[in-house]
Amino acid sequence: MNVSVGLVGRLGALAALAAVVVLLPAALSNFHTYQFAFVGIYFIAIVGLNVLTGYSGQISLGQGAFMAIGAYTTTILSVDHGVGVYWTIPVAGILTGLIGFAFGFPALRLTGVYLALATFALAIAVGLMAKSFDGLTGGGGGKSLHLPSSPIGGVAWQVWLYYLTWAIAAALLAAAWLILRGEFGRSLRALRDAPIAATSFGISLARFKTLAFAIAAFYAGIAGSLFAITVAYVNPDTFPVALSILLLTGAVLGGLGSLLGMVFGALFIEFAPLYAEKLNNSAPTVIYGLILLAVLFLMPEGAAGLIKKANRALKRASRRE
Repeated sequence: MNVSVGLVGRLGALAALAAVVVLLPAALSNFHTYQFAFVGIYFIAIVGLNVLTGYSGQISLGQGAFMAIGAYTTTILSVDHGVGVYWTIPVAGILTGLIGFAFGFPALRLTGVYLALATFALAIAVGLMAKSFDGLTGGGGGKSLHLPSSPIGGVAWQVWLYYLTWAIAAALLAAAWLILRGEFGRSLRALRDAPIAATSFGISLARFKTLAFAIAAFYAGIAGSLFAITVAYVNPDTFPVALSILLLTGAVLGGLGSLLGMVFGALFIEFAPLYAEKLNNSAPTVIYGLILLAVLFLMPEGAAGLIKKANRALKRASRRE
């Protein structure tokens, strides 16, 4: 009974979320639909970050840098080499994933705050490099893309971008679920919780931690590519260092070690700063900080922790019946 209740609850929540995603544009203006396309982009980025931080325990402040690499890959291929903008999305993900895999090897020597500082340095370095290589990246002025028109007649480009983003997000969510529910996910959790014991049982720390970096970077590269397509412009300031901190914040608020909880984190990243600015235009940062503290106080384990508490309450109620 308990297993069936939990399974039905998870399937029901997933079906409800899918229905909301599909039907939402019908209830919103094109502008607000456009905003929710960014929610999908952030969702992709923090799902990847969750694989790295939530499942393997490696703290990263460089996810925004990997997004920048994906965005510049799409922009350079499309603008300078005439590659179709949609074809650049998987290329951006693969290239960024390979860079993340390479970065994972020196990162093996670092843990905790030292790893966080190393990835933070990466976020700073990518922005500086983008400004330095004018001929490739456009320097401080950046590069502009053409906004893609909807291939479906009568559908606004904002709606098309929304469905494109969320279709990719759904595919990547399913991929992450399949990856993490098997041996790979169990190995990551073992290395996170008991690295010495896991290593003694033959789990390769180097292999799994570098692969976790590659997966996180791949997801960030896809998110960065979609971001570039959605805003049709990229420059170094598009991906500030603060973005990496925001993405980690979103992952924590969603609930580390959860996948569906990342939806809440993505919503927070997109809308909390806007709501803070509406509440107090003169000091939005202060209001944003207060909102963040309030959410952490109410949900110390993130949205996923709140969902687990609700599930436990439902199970207790079913036992009484």
